[in-house]
Order: sequence, then C-alpha cells, then structure tokens
Amino acid sequence: MSGTTGNLRKTVKAVGFVSVLAIAAGCAQMDRFHGFIPPEEELATLSVGSTTKDEVIALFGPPKSERGLQNNTVYYASSQFRRFGPFAPEEVDRQVLAIDFDGNDRVRNISRYTLEDGRVVVLDRRVTEDGINDVTFLAQLLGSFGRIDAGQFLGEP
Repeated sequence: MSGTTGNLRKTVKAVGFVSVLAIAAGCAQMDRFHGFIPPEEELATLSVGSTTKDEVIALFGPPKSERGLQNNTVYYASSQFRRFGPFAPEEVDRQVLAIDFDGNDRVRNISRYTLEDGRVVVLDRRVTEDGINDVTFLAQLLGSFGRIDAGQFLGEP
C-alpha cells in the first residue's frame, strides 16, 4: 500500500505544480498592437511643401481613415492594449499621425497625437448595419407569425 500511496502523492504533486504553472501563465501580461505609424526615419523623408499626397500614400500605404481624404488630411493610427489574466484589456498607448495637405495636394503639416494630448480624432467607423432598428428577438419572432401562409404550412401546392 505504501508504494501506491507514494506514487499517488507524486502524481498529486506533479498535477498541482502543473496547475500552478498554468494559472501563473494565464495571469501573465499580454500586449496586443493594432494599426501602423510610420517610423521617424521614414517621416523625415517627407518634405513640407513639396511631397504630394500620392507620394505619401505610396510610401506609407493607404491611410487608416478615408474620411480624412475628404478634409485633405491623411491619418495613420496605432494602439497598444495590455491585458492581465481575465481582466478587460486596457489601452496603454495610442498614437495618431495626421498629415495635412494644402490645395495643391502637397504636405502642409505633420502632427502626432497621443493619449496624453486628449484630442479626439474621429476616424471612419466600419460597421455593417443589420437593418433592424431597436427590435428585440422576441418582437421579431412574434412579428413573423402573421406572415405564415397556411397553404405552405399544410403542404398544399
């Protein structure tokens, strides 16, 4: 019996150790990065007054927001989110790069905003509308009862 008890204790200790490692790994900090901001070295290649909008888009790729093109501004944005275990992710860093163009589509100004600036920059919301306006599931279900054709329900052609 003592041999079986010794093996059982070793197994319980091993399972406990693996469980503690799994819990510790689950509570580790995880960082996620979204978006793109061009590096400073590439931004230094832009020349205010001479670089065109097409050259900027060719160099850095399409902007984060198409809305800015209507206002003659191109936006690039990046965010860093930090998450600890089961807690909701928290945004710890955000950068928005705004490149303004004049009437001739030449770079007029380059601005960088961060979370500390507190400036709100509205980017495009790419949300697919479902076409349902404040109708609950139950209301949809009850509303469909009036559209049942008795002939189809009974199997008549």
